[in-house]
Amino acid sequence: MRRTISALILALAIFTLPSVCIGQADVHALKTAAELSDFEKTSRYEEVMTFLRGIESASDKMHLTSFGYSTEARELPLMIFGDVENASPETVLATGKTRVYLQGNIHAGEVCGKEALLMLLREMAAGDHDEWLQTMVVLVAPIYNVDGNERVSLYNRGRQNGPIAGMGQRPNAQNYDLNRDHLKIDSPEARSLVKFINKYDPHVLVDFHTTNGDYHAYHLTYSPPLHPNTDHRIVDFLKKKWLPEMTTTIKKKHGWDYYYYGNTPRRGSKRERGWYTFDHRPRFSNNYAGLRNRLGILSEAYSYATFKDRILASLYFGTEILHFAHKNGQKIKQLVDEADRTPVVGKMMAVKARHHRAEEEIDLLMGEVTPLKNPYTGRTIYERKDVRTVERMPDYGQFKGTEMVRVPTAYYVPADLRPAVDRLQWHGASIETVAADTTIMVEQFTIDSSRVATREYQGHKAQTLFGSSAVSEVKIAAGTLRIPMDQPLARIIFALLEPRSDDGIVAWGYLTRTLKGKKVYPILRQAGAGK
Repeated sequence: MRRTISALILALAIFTLPSVCIGQADVHALKTAAELSDFEKTSRYEEVMTFLRGIESASDKMHLTSFGYSTEARELPLMIFGDVENASPETVLATGKTRVYLQGNIHAGEVCGKEALLMLLREMAAGDHDEWLQTMVVLVAPIYNVDGNERVSLYNRGRQNGPIAGMGQRPNAQNYDLNRDHLKIDSPEARSLVKFINKYDPHVLVDFHTTNGDYHAYHLTYSPPLHPNTDHRIVDFLKKKWLPEMTTTIKKKHGWDYYYYGNTPRRGSKRERGWYTFDHRPRFSNNYAGLRNRLGILSEAYSYATFKDRILASLYFGTEILHFAHKNGQKIKQLVDEADRTPVVGKMMAVKARHHRAEEEIDLLMGEVTPLKNPYTGRTIYERKDVRTVERMPDYGQFKGTEMVRVPTAYYVPADLRPAVDRLQWHGASIETVAADTTIMVEQFTIDSSRVATREYQGHKAQTLFGSSAVSEVKIAAGTLRIPMDQPLARIIFALLEPRSDDGIVAWGYLTRTLKGKKVYPILRQAGAGK
């Protein structure tokens, strides 16, 4: 009893004092807001920051820094676990070790990842995983959507099974969904994240979420990169080795089932009943990572499991990801290096894609829920029942390109076309400047017609161009930007600049005014050799 009281006093002290130094032996007594409230609450921003400071004080392997700012100017915390002297990207890169990035709370109503990552950091600080230090540097951002986290309401995520004392909102303070902002990067948070990726260059990026869909029997579902332009070796390694091995390990250790993320069609849908994954476009974190030639993994804890179980499911997943990365670090680095060095110029790649039905059907574990009342709002929430019903159905867990375009040698972008230039620079693309007027053969996209959406989505009205490309001789003015495609970011650049891309600057409506009344798309493609 005395030991329990001492632990509680220590935990409360950490949350009430600006800075408390604790030793490694005491770090397990440091508790999250979720643990202290018997999983009724989730951690607020200042509680997270105080917890992280306590973690840092407990271990010289923990280095607390930040990687940018939110819309409301809150710092975005980053904890680095590694055998390094400081948190600088130069120091981290100099180790030559595998770099794994774990991110929570991109949707601030999906808070189990945030709590799980704090608990995982506590284990690291306590020395529970010191073997990881030999091969890895682990970078953890437990609370990415910091502004959304502070907009707590008892009515957010209404059907979700807790935390019943409320949670934050899905979007950031600008009302942008940050998991739709990885390619267009409208928000300060997304620009901060991409800046971090450019500096620290993690080999693996993991994004923790909570589902809001089907009544299945899995405690957690996951996804590799889904865009068909992703280097196939990355997807194959995740689907044939990494994710299956983790699934087997977690089942043996904890008795819980994990599987690929998906949903069955809603009632009234014209789709055949099957298991459909979400979306292939690089606006989503795991798909963006894949097009950067990195191993992107999406984690989705089950919405109707208890809050405690969702946290534990995420914790188990994060732990096993790091165990696997520790054992397979050389292979991971090799895959990334090979993907970066593999040329894509001249290859046919997708500008649009759709769900692809796999040849073989799969056995899904479907589940059931029971309605409960939130004791504070009186509204109905749903709780997972321990039911597993096997249903065989078609597998729509991947995408296939429906419109293919050959990758050019380079793009030529007018220097004043800011929507394109800014994003190329933010993403870290290599850019050259044409020194003098020159006349070359290029491909021009002629616009036959255009369609602009009537409704806004994420602050934009989507645009679709219709037309065709033809080769012609064009004078390129001095000062025009040349974007060579023999660079690691070629897949991202392709998605951004192609006029028919389903997630590029045209699709997001950035050029609607620029293109009004125009017959030629201003970005040119160089198909042959030379400059």
